[in-house]
Amino acid sequence: MMTQSLSDQMLEENRDIFDAMVHHRFVEDIKADRLPVAAFERYLVFEGAFVDTAIAIFAYATAKAETMAQKRWLIGVLDALANQQIAYFEKTFVVRGIDPASYDTSREDVAAFRDGMLAIARNGGFLDTIAAMFAAEWMYWTWSKTASRCTINDPLLKEWVALHAEPAFEAQARWLKTVLDEAGETLDAAERKRLSMIFGLVQRLEIDFHDAAYS
Repeated sequence: MMTQSLSDQMLEENRDIFDAMVHHRFVEDIKADRLPVAAFERYLVFEGAFVDTAIAIFAYATAKAETMAQKRWLIGVLDALANQQIAYFEKTFVVRGIDPASYDTSREDVAAFRDGMLAIARNGGFLDTIAAMFAAEWMYWTWSKTASRCTINDPLLKEWVALHAEPAFEAQARWLKTVLDEAGETLDAAERKRLSMIFGLVQRLEIDFHDAAYS
């Protein structure tokens, strides 16, 4: 039996790239209340498109889940994505007068994240998707819980940060962590390493994706 949990191994082996993402310019600009309006609105369109893709990603995970308890949890995740997060973007686009069609969501740095995450869910096993989404959601929860304590004057940006710092999102991130840790107890070293590499890949894709908000 491994003495180190799988999630801790992932975080340790990918510490540098994880730290680079949670201290990304986008994150630091939010915490300093200086995120350019254009960068936020560009990000909203790119992220809104990805959340739509996340529904497909979690649908794959639901289909491949190993227990009914996992399926029930993931159905709840799908409901939250469709009825809370997507609703946030729909509302925000109207309030800000944003036309998503006027932005290029097919650009390489944006498409690479979307297509890369979808490929992991479509082509990999259940734990591949869990590892990928743990990478994304643990990262978001980590920086958002800090940013939520900062002054953010844009109410819609403040709301977006709060969504990722609230107990429901934390519970989701911790659920992904627990699933990995329970599975990791019986995985061999090669499989644990492979899943850790997925974690690192997602952080690299996230960095490029967040860079895209600025150009």
